[in-house]
Amino acid sequence: MQDALIVLAGYVLGSIPFGYLIPRLVRGDDVRRHGSGNVGASNVWRVYGRSLGIPVALLDVVKGFVPALVGLELGGDWVGVLAGAAAMIGHARPVFLGFSKGGKMVATAGGVAFALAPFAALACLVLWALTFAAFRYASLASMVTAIALPLLCLAFGSSWPVVGFTALAAVGVLALHRKNVRRLLAGTEPRFSRALPRGVR
Repeated sequence: MQDALIVLAGYVLGSIPFGYLIPRLVRGDDVRRHGSGNVGASNVWRVYGRSLGIPVALLDVVKGFVPALVGLELGGDWVGVLAGAAAMIGHARPVFLGFSKGGKMVATAGGVAFALAPFAALACLVLWALTFAAFRYASLASMVTAIALPLLCLAFGSSWPVVGFTALAAVGVLALHRKNVRRLLAGTEPRFSRALPRGVR
């Protein structure tokens, strides 16, 4: 019963749409009307800049980290994996937004990874930063990091539940970025810009 409650709490925490709430509270604006239309940290940063993007990113990381860590400490690897996965699902399809499109799970997956495999997650953070600095595509950096995460977990000796989870998480992140892949291949994916779109200043 305790394990099930931890997993359920992970979904509820993951469903808190910080990328929607913070711009709504601070700017009185709906981020879903801009950019990619999702409530993830990348879209918030792209639309409103780092002053809102950084807090959203950190909160999205925390809502993956906390349930995964609690599950790991109280129930072991499997409960940590399931609670983290539930948080990611909540982020992608948040109950508080009527199960509509949420974020692309990258920051939340990063929080889960830091709880379950901190050394691999730290290496992925460096890889994300290097890829983003080189190409200025947040989507590309996220996909490269997602692919690398299960390999790094394996290299750092993580348990098989954690390796399997990160492999499935990578598939999920890639699936949510399929439109970005098509735009990258077509050369139409916009590079990251901090400029605010008309109407949100």
